[in-house]
Amino acid sequence: MTDLPLPGRYFELIDEIVQMTLKGKIRSKEQVYQMLRQGVSQGTGELFERCLGDRLHTTQEQVNSQTDELKQAKAGRSLRALQTIQSEWQRAQVQNRASEAITAAVRTITTEPLDRLLALLQVLDPNRNHAFNSQQLKQLANALQGAEDQELQQLSAGITAGLGSWQRLEPHLVSWMYSQGQELGFAGVPGQRGPWRVWATQMEQPLPKALFQALSFNQSLDEAIARHAGVDLQSWVELAVVLQYLQRGLVSWFDKMVYDAKVGSKLSISTFLAFAVIWSQLAQGFSQNTSLNSSSRERFARGGWQITQQLLRTFAQREYFPLYGGVFASFTGDYLRDTLNYLDEPLQQIEGTQEKARILTLLGYSLRAQGQLRQAVSFHQQALAVARESQDVRCEIANLNHLSRTCVAQKNYAEAIGYSQRALILSRQSGESLGEANALANLGYSEVFSAREAGEPVDEMAIQYLQQGLKLAEQLGDGQSQALCHSSLGIAHMVLAQPQAAIAHLQRGWHAAQFSGDLYLQGLNLAYLAEAHYALQNLEAAVYTGCLGMYLLEQIAASEWRQPAGLLTILQGQLGPDFQTLLQQTRAQIIPLIGVDGYDHLPQLLQQYQRSM
Repeated sequence: MTDLPLPGRYFELIDEIVQMTLKGKIRSKEQVYQMLRQGVSQGTGELFERCLGDRLHTTQEQVNSQTDELKQAKAGRSLRALQTIQSEWQRAQVQNRASEAITAAVRTITTEPLDRLLALLQVLDPNRNHAFNSQQLKQLANALQGAEDQELQQLSAGITAGLGSWQRLEPHLVSWMYSQGQELGFAGVPGQRGPWRVWATQMEQPLPKALFQALSFNQSLDEAIARHAGVDLQSWVELAVVLQYLQRGLVSWFDKMVYDAKVGSKLSISTFLAFAVIWSQLAQGFSQNTSLNSSSRERFARGGWQITQQLLRTFAQREYFPLYGGVFASFTGDYLRDTLNYLDEPLQQIEGTQEKARILTLLGYSLRAQGQLRQAVSFHQQALAVARESQDVRCEIANLNHLSRTCVAQKNYAEAIGYSQRALILSRQSGESLGEANALANLGYSEVFSAREAGEPVDEMAIQYLQQGLKLAEQLGDGQSQALCHSSLGIAHMVLAQPQAAIAHLQRGWHAAQFSGDLYLQGLNLAYLAEAHYALQNLEAAVYTGCLGMYLLEQIAASEWRQPAGLLTILQGQLGPDFQTLLQQTRAQIIPLIGVDGYDHLPQLLQQYQRSM
């Protein structure tokens, strides 16, 4: 066979496998696979595929045209043998591509003279066309292990240790969800609930164990890492592997929640954001770790920012990326309150892409929730420019809508109306129904506040815009937009001094925001519900909704927490000792939503507000 030209050799190899199959000498597909690996020369795969395709075509014609039953049966067996060759060849090609990728990765890492850690992170970037699975990562570690260079050996040992730690954690990936008896998510009673405590008990290595323990107790992660001694290249790489596999495992599991896809996407969003924040905090902590020399501090911090950036890029490409939600959706816990600061640096490093526009949108929304209106406008304007450049129409419309809402908060009502009108026109031109629903809600909302500011009666058309937006959001089944529309209608009725009509919308807006997981909209609806109940002298309901709204808004550092705090302070002054009685009467309703610790924190928040008056 070796004396034949290459096409002849390949036809002979194919025919040999077929004849061996017909004679019963092929015992498994693995035997075919090995014959192909040995018989096909590297770099000649296309030629082999043409030869195989020719045999498949000829044999298929024989099956179709043969009238003799025995000959037709033999041709059928030959065709099945050829199909086995085809499937095993495809398998071999996948393995070849993986081997080539590993070889290229080793070359990239070993020839990088400045920073092999960052080279490794580029190789492991999940946004690459062929992301490594655990088996390929193990092969990469084995390839690096044979190097004489000590740093390459540390990278190898870190990968191997990380894969070992992941094997211990994988059986416990989601077990914590079934034991804590609460809504799914990353929050919980410090040291008792959530995944962190469960994962910490499975860890043997000091660095990941310290990280999970800090998260379990809602401790400042950057401070915990800054104090942690003994961080070296191997332990850093191990931690990176463990966290990446945890994040991917959780997202994969949540994405498969077909019985409740909306809850699944909500939890996937939480997972992406939680791990992006963790890596940002780790980067901050490594940069301040005094047990490291200056070179290692900079190196490990840069690695943390790089992984954060990779995570955000991956997240921004997902179908469920929340163009109309914020960082704080689905989160509680003090360790998330500085999210915007932590994500600022890696965001600056991303070039002008569709992903950057979407991340800027997300953070701009969250800045508005925190009352940082000028910064929010800046973020949304940057996002708008990048979205236009990358032709991301959905993102462009979303930012026009967000700018409209932020301008209302700044009392720039003419600009708010202008942005919402542009969003409405563009959404209708492009058929973007979700953007249209939000644009209608924002247009009506802006006109209501504009009329109030000017001392003019509210145009009936403004209310119609709000109602049209709500109807469209309901047709789309989008909980986030329904929450916004109900909230906008409720607030509009409060502006019109119609508290009874406001309550119906604000109640529905609160429940829709609970389902979408947006804490900011939940808190905002509750704050206005408290005012509506107070206007109707439903004092117990005013205390209940006011306390919940105050707590949720303060937990995410939203400036509006002072609105219900002010109302509760007025009630406290009016009712005297009876205020405490009303608060006690609402205890059974409040605790299921914010816990005993949350309920006990309410008097402290009122004192904090009163001291700042």
